[in-house]
Amino acid sequence: MTERKRRETPQEKLLRLTEIERGLWDGGLRIAGIDEVGRGPLAGPVVTACVSIPANKLVPGVDDSKKLSEKRREALFPLLLEAADYAETCFIGPDVIDEINILQATRRAMETCAARFDGDILLIDAVEGLQLPCEALSLVHGDALSYMIGAASIVAKVTRDRYMMELDAKYPMYGFARNKGYGTAEHIAALKRYGPCPEHRRSFIGRILGESHE
Repeated sequence: MTERKRRETPQEKLLRLTEIERGLWDGGLRIAGIDEVGRGPLAGPVVTACVSIPANKLVPGVDDSKKLSEKRREALFPLLLEAADYAETCFIGPDVIDEINILQATRRAMETCAARFDGDILLIDAVEGLQLPCEALSLVHGDALSYMIGAASIVAKVTRDRYMMELDAKYPMYGFARNKGYGTAEHIAALKRYGPCPEHRRSFIGRILGESHE
């Protein structure tokens, strides 16, 4: 009979997620993490966050935002902002996404939210070649490896989700409160029935509506 894998304790998880950070803190460096949310949806902005939390103010429970429930993310959000000595977000809307493509929009948003960070190293989730105010370290699956990127992912996710809730009140027919702009069956059916609103990314929905995007 296979022995069940022992569940990671909160302290073990915190040690694992801060392994990269601790190596940098030991060198006296100030660090921040950058992450994005909203590259894939059919509607709404892409949102990035840059967050720096001192080693003595770490908030327990941080993880990749995708691994946390909405309730848990909402609970962590104000705690992270209170602990942070730097926390900035940036929204890039559908019009710019359509103009320069989602990758370039994401890069622009990352550069913007980090522009005023006056520390030493920025940890980034799998994006390279950004114009940043200090040295950067790109990590594949960084939001699952780095505490600071995980914190940024939570701030970006909650910020964007709250914005999509506001859009739901303005455009209730698309179900933005439930789908957050992603291409669910409900959302696609509403697109075909009502057509797009100003928050839709025309470059993402052309095939759904049988249109071409120039």
